[in-house]
Amino acid sequence: MGSGAAMEAGPWGVGEEAAILHGGFLLAARLTQPRPLRELRKADWARVGPPITDALGEIGARCPSPLRHGLWKEEAVAIVWAKVLLPGPPAAALDRGWKEDGFFSVGRMIPEVNHTVLFELAKALAAARPFARLLLALPRDVRRGQLEELVEYVASETSPSDIRFFSDVWWEVMKHREEQEDATVSAFSTLIRQHGCESSLDDGLQPPKRFKGDPGSLNDPPAATSLLVALIEGLKQTYRSIAQPRARCYALANLVELLTAFTELGAEGSPLPVVEYLEKISSVVSLWTSDTESQFHHSGLDEKVKEAERSMSLLPMAKLSREELFGGLDFLCRLLHAWGEELQGTLSSSEGLCYESYRLLDTLTTLGKNLVCFSETRDLGEHETRVVLELTQVTKDFLKETSASLKGKDLDASLVSSVAMTIIEQKLDRHVEMCSVFASEKTWAFSKDWADCLVKSKALFQKPELVLKLLETLVNFAVSRQDKEGRELQMRVTKAIVECYTELSLTDKNKVISGILASWGGPGLSLNLQAVMEGFQEDLNVTFNQITKSVSDEGLTRAVASVARLVLLHPEATVKQVCNLAVVNLGAHQFLAQILCSFPVLSFLETPDDPGRPCSLVVRCLEEAVWGRLSTVREEEQFLEFLAVLMQPSSAAPLVSPAEVTKAFVLPYLKSDCAQIDLSLQILSKVLGIQSCSEEHWIKSCHPFPLLLSLCRLLDGYTKYWHRPKDQLFPLLESKDLVLSILCQLCEVVRPEAAPSPELWVQSLAWLHRKVASLDWTIGLRLKKLYGDHFKNEVPATLFEICTLPEDEWTSQPLPAYGPGSGLLAWMECCCVSTALRETMLTLLTVSVDNPEEVNLFSKGFLVALIQVLPWCSHSEWKRLTHVVENLLQRQVLHVPYTLEYVQYMPLLNLRPFACCLQFSVLLLRGFQLLCSSSCSSWLPAEAWLHVVQLYCSSLTDLLGSVKSTAGLPSHPKEDRTSTQEVSFVCIQMFCHLLHVAAMLPDTGCGEPLVVVALEILSQYETFSSADTSPSNALRRANERHFLESITDNVGDEALRGTLLQKLGKLGARSAGEPA
Repeated sequence: MGSGAAMEAGPWGVGEEAAILHGGFLLAARLTQPRPLRELRKADWARVGPPITDALGEIGARCPSPLRHGLWKEEAVAIVWAKVLLPGPPAAALDRGWKEDGFFSVGRMIPEVNHTVLFELAKALAAARPFARLLLALPRDVRRGQLEELVEYVASETSPSDIRFFSDVWWEVMKHREEQEDATVSAFSTLIRQHGCESSLDDGLQPPKRFKGDPGSLNDPPAATSLLVALIEGLKQTYRSIAQPRARCYALANLVELLTAFTELGAEGSPLPVVEYLEKISSVVSLWTSDTESQFHHSGLDEKVKEAERSMSLLPMAKLSREELFGGLDFLCRLLHAWGEELQGTLSSSEGLCYESYRLLDTLTTLGKNLVCFSETRDLGEHETRVVLELTQVTKDFLKETSASLKGKDLDASLVSSVAMTIIEQKLDRHVEMCSVFASEKTWAFSKDWADCLVKSKALFQKPELVLKLLETLVNFAVSRQDKEGRELQMRVTKAIVECYTELSLTDKNKVISGILASWGGPGLSLNLQAVMEGFQEDLNVTFNQITKSVSDEGLTRAVASVARLVLLHPEATVKQVCNLAVVNLGAHQFLAQILCSFPVLSFLETPDDPGRPCSLVVRCLEEAVWGRLSTVREEEQFLEFLAVLMQPSSAAPLVSPAEVTKAFVLPYLKSDCAQIDLSLQILSKVLGIQSCSEEHWIKSCHPFPLLLSLCRLLDGYTKYWHRPKDQLFPLLESKDLVLSILCQLCEVVRPEAAPSPELWVQSLAWLHRKVASLDWTIGLRLKKLYGDHFKNEVPATLFEICTLPEDEWTSQPLPAYGPGSGLLAWMECCCVSTALRETMLTLLTVSVDNPEEVNLFSKGFLVALIQVLPWCSHSEWKRLTHVVENLLQRQVLHVPYTLEYVQYMPLLNLRPFACCLQFSVLLLRGFQLLCSSSCSSWLPAEAWLHVVQLYCSSLTDLLGSVKSTAGLPSHPKEDRTSTQEVSFVCIQMFCHLLHVAAMLPDTGCGEPLVVVALEILSQYETFSSADTSPSNALRRANERHFLESITDNVGDEALRGTLLQKLGKLGARSAGEPA
């Protein structure tokens, strides 16, 4: 044998055990003299065998552990078997054998032996499993030959021990798994294959025929099938020698198992349900424990469970042919006929139940079911049908008399739980499924062993479904046990479950949270786990304090993990804390929204008192923790932004939908007397800006037509804004533009497609039109995009007097408030509605500019109408009207004469580019003169003046911008740039007009916006007058400053007067410092 193939010492090492065995064989060899041991007969073993069995007993006693003892049994059988198969090498091979052959030394210590020694030694060692493993490791032909040797051996002079050993080997062959091969088996297989292949090359001797050929695999069908057939043949040769009921049960069980699992009778279906599987293993363990004759009686629970699992998990190495199957079935039928009656008598009582009988009854039950299925699904011949029917009936009759025994005594629940825990801790077959049983079986839960198993094997429970089952079991226990020991167990188990949960992915954590919400709702585990919840609030506060101090993208993952643990214990409290902090912690709202959006299952729909209005957990928490408690504008802004992120997160699914937000925070509060209406309007505007994810817009589910009507009623309320009772709640006038914008957006998204049918759409429009008819007439104009061609624009009849309105689009309606001469007021109100309608009104206006009287009348009427509309205008409406004024001034339809009341001398300037600005400023002045006159003194309440002044100041600011745009920058003059003197003049005029208005205003605290615009005018005046490089600039500026100071001295408002004089003083100081 070449050096490359030399065996490592391994199991062939010469040690103390080999020396003891060597001594035993030497003594046995003396007892056989003059014949050698290789000629030992079966009958001589009783006389020759004791030295060998004594040696084996001594070796066993010296083994430090059962494991080592088991390994030595296998090594002993391997050594002897190798000696049987490999006779001593020729003399020529001795020189190199001791150097290159690992088996050489130990092989020389054992005399040549035959199969009698091998089989008796294996019987003495009760080494059926090592024997089967070594048998199946042999080359294919050798394997079959060796099994036949065994069959021949046990069939001759058969003893009960022969029967037992043969049955054990059969059973072990069926239970074998190739991956179980260890070092001894591997070395044995390699040794036999190498020597078997080389013998013909080295010494020219023809090896035994069975040594030839491809080594093959156990899974080779011919090899495996031949083994199975040999086993059946062995039983045929020995069954007459089997007398004991237990041995007969064993032999029958083996045969039935082989015919069921290793043939086409085997059920190709799902495995046994795990609970039934556990019960079977527990039954086997129980039988072994109570049966003193069982070889596993003294084994520990771990070993019993492992062995029981092996017996439950057969891996068919091959399947018998149809002919071999029916031969086996026929043989089984004959055996049941021969032994059945006697076995029935033994098994009918529970005392007769042992593992072998239990296994027989179990396998026969399975066989009976499979035979029925087989006969129904396969095409059988006449003989085959007869065999199947006969065996089915025999099996049925046999089981009928003995089925009660199969149930046996009730299993001890503690044993079943111990078996399950052993399977889990040892990670045996189906341990993953067993974890599910362990987690949900409440009768086992919370024993010390159960808790220990969970803690020790918690890595196996890191699956969402198992965590949920454990939590259900935990809650069940917590409800039933409130004592100190129970609370301590609660804490320990909860800690283990939380650790399992912590290791889950975020997706799996969401699955767990979803299960918790489905089972216990928003409060989650807090309802039942009082012991766990005692320190929760403190934990909640500490966790979020740390989170809000480290707001960053990098900290998001860590923050989500921390919050996940809190959500597990109390989803509702955690969400409320996030919502509250998102509002009160400046700048933290977006980060906190991202954290919440990491848990999409929090969109869980609860079932509130009103089943027709399901509400999500997050929305409810927002309502209870934040809504109604927002005390500052900043908190409202953060709430709005927080909601926006929850509805449209950057990298996650939305946590709340626009429809949910609308139903929760808008629809119930869209009434003028509601304290939250302004915030609700902002929310509605925000949600309408979110695109719908489906073809059907989400607004359809939010009662769009009643919503439109609510907005229309709000707009109607604005027409009476300054005349409502002071204690009556109403949204701020600043919110009017928001209402108008929302109404416009709704008219865009509420389309005919939103209605279930065209008929319903028309009905809804008619309903809205009918409701709006009682409101201010301009509201109908705002709904024109929604109405389409269904309704004409309905306006006061007097509007037709100043406009050429097409009758196919416009119709008049009698309105008592719009008597003769009110057409211009109606026209101006139309201009406020929208930019498009404004342009239409300007186009359709009929004023004859060639008729001076008509222009004068129009101009006077325009001023009166402007003052009538001004106090009720929103900022956007007023912007539209200022455009109307500018348009009419440019077209010279509106006549505004410019008087020189604030001009000391004739200005020799080109003021034509600024004519419109000057006229507009004077128009506003004239308007305030009318508004502040005695005839209008009681028309506006005190609080209305600030709004009117704000609109006036916004117009002056726009006029300043227009002046600057017309003039260009003083430091970069245009080629034809208007002189800086003209701009200075215009600024002085506007300043004087503003002071005039300020002097007329009632003392209602309107000074602040006036101061701001006045200072802005003076700053622009300073910029342009300083840029003037004419020789008379210094003198002119001094005169102008003196004039401005004299005008300002007459201002009644001390604060305004003092601020402006201070500003003018600074202008004078700068002028004095400039070079002449």
